[in-house]
Amino acid sequence: MSDIKKMYTTILGDSFPMDMTISFGDQKLVYRKRTWGIKMEDGSIDERGIRYGENPDQEAALYELVNGNLTLGDCKFIEPGNGLVSAIDVQDMLQVGKHPGKINLTDVDNGLNIIKYLTEKPAAVILKHNNPCGAAIGESLSSAYDKANRCDRIAAFGGAVIINRAVDIDTARMMAENYLEVVCAPDFEDGALEILAARKNLRVIKMGAIDRLADFEKFRFIDFKSLIDGGIIAQQSAVNSIRSINDLKPATATRKGVEYKCDRQPTQREIDDMIFGWAIEHGVTSNSVLYIKDGCTVGIGTGEQDRVGVAEIAVHKAYIKYADIVCFDTHKIPYADLCLEITQGKRDIADKETIDAKVLEDRANLPGSVMISDAFFPFRDGADVGINQGCTAILQAGGSMRDSDVITACNEADPKVAMMFTGQRSFKH
Repeated sequence: MSDIKKMYTTILGDSFPMDMTISFGDQKLVYRKRTWGIKMEDGSIDERGIRYGENPDQEAALYELVNGNLTLGDCKFIEPGNGLVSAIDVQDMLQVGKHPGKINLTDVDNGLNIIKYLTEKPAAVILKHNNPCGAAIGESLSSAYDKANRCDRIAAFGGAVIINRAVDIDTARMMAENYLEVVCAPDFEDGALEILAARKNLRVIKMGAIDRLADFEKFRFIDFKSLIDGGIIAQQSAVNSIRSINDLKPATATRKGVEYKCDRQPTQREIDDMIFGWAIEHGVTSNSVLYIKDGCTVGIGTGEQDRVGVAEIAVHKAYIKYADIVCFDTHKIPYADLCLEITQGKRDIADKETIDAKVLEDRANLPGSVMISDAFFPFRDGADVGINQGCTAILQAGGSMRDSDVITACNEADPKVAMMFTGQRSFKH
């Protein structure tokens, strides 16, 4: 067992070159590999790059764009000097913990990809395996983090937290109660780092550029996908264009000469949740469906092959996570541990029955939520999943041949459900 565990702490050799140049015709982009001089326990300095890639047997390297400007067609891509994750310096690593690997850095990057649209209020995003497991905005940072953590306390274990305000004492105390891999913030107030230091393996990153994340809303970069034959697909990065009610479109359709439109218009709260939810959707692996309520995720379904299936999975997860947080609030242990103790005869089954009844009564907090779909519903069955759980509004791309059926589903609901279109798909593969 000790040999197996050792592979997760071993830093692989790094065979990647210090410099990399990519040519697009006569235009060139120049990259420099990022390494850090890490101070060891004996006081020596060890120059290191990334610990390893997605798995412990994969070498990896992080490169920062240091020179070159790229314009293709009408698109001018991001220029050097705008580094975020690729510009992390050793001074930014306020606590190294375990040396960062590729997954830690890509989780932080996708957290920034989401939170760049949430700059107006304190916001927190917790990610695992490059998908958000909880995201929220709040009147205070501690409120935003607490809400994000309570969305999915189970998945947040070992997660990366990205926030857009300086970490204060209250938020640091909440974070220190959990096992986290990474905390990334623009700054840390006096005393916050000392609290986080109780978690020895935690990586704490100060990223001052978070304060100007709004500038990155419209930046484009080249998105590469390498193929198993050595080929590469290159595309422009996605940009979220749904930033206010003015960007939303009424849900209307015409089929066989008949015009369809939603009978009910969304409330201001539902519109706010639509805008918030579409920002979260920007960082979720497709196919995906989210349930959003009061500036917070309730259920997140990611990466499924069919839309009705992912809508159902998001509901299923919402019930599981809600049962866990109710159990934790009541008994200070996870729901799974409660069930285990019941089978072991250490607890009365009535404890579980009380929690299960509460979850069913509250319907996992889904009633009143806004359903977000990153693409259109090919059939009404996907929308019906959310409607049957009590969602009161839907945001989707629109453009399906059966938009009229989905509009009919909203109008047939009791009470009626509002729906808006984005006119924009938000796939992320």
